[in-house]
Amino acid sequence: MLKRSQVREAQARTAKLFQQAGIVLTPEEQTQIEVASFGLNDLETQGLELITYINIDRYCAKELVLFPGQTCPEHLHPPVGSDPGKTETFRCRWGKVYLYVEGEAAPQIKARIPAGSEAYYTAMHEIELNPGQQYTIEPGTLHWFQAGEEGAIVSEFSSTSRDEFDIFTDPNVERMPVIIED
Repeated sequence: MLKRSQVREAQARTAKLFQQAGIVLTPEEQTQIEVASFGLNDLETQGLELITYINIDRYCAKELVLFPGQTCPEHLHPPVGSDPGKTETFRCRWGKVYLYVEGEAAPQIKARIPAGSEAYYTAMHEIELNPGQQYTIEPGTLHWFQAGEEGAIVSEFSSTSRDEFDIFTDPNVERMPVIIED
């Protein structure tokens, strides 16, 4: 669980990274920055900050922000009813992001798996994304990603996002944020 002061601090850091990257958010959008700690209580290591521009029944557009070395835990987007699951394209806008998907494992990955979570990171096919590069992840594909040493901003273009149905490898992950008062 995050304290409200931790959320405000992460939102301010996120807004600063957007400013550094030249990505303009309205004042209203700045107040809507979501801070996802995944219930793992270490936002610096495993977490994600995001702003959702639109999420309707046909498509979704988001900006994902990762602080230096921050990791979004391994997960997949399963079928939901008649929908085959989320297809998403990640386009690196600023910084560097290491994306890991199922497939032939890299001999040695560049990311650092968070200590104590090694068993929950199994996808080791490495894709390095630098500004202007993108990669599309098909539904049902295990994946995780981590920012390089300066952090990263990634635009996500996808089919409808249903985060509450995502399946995480780590059983300790809680996707929906829980915030407590200071």
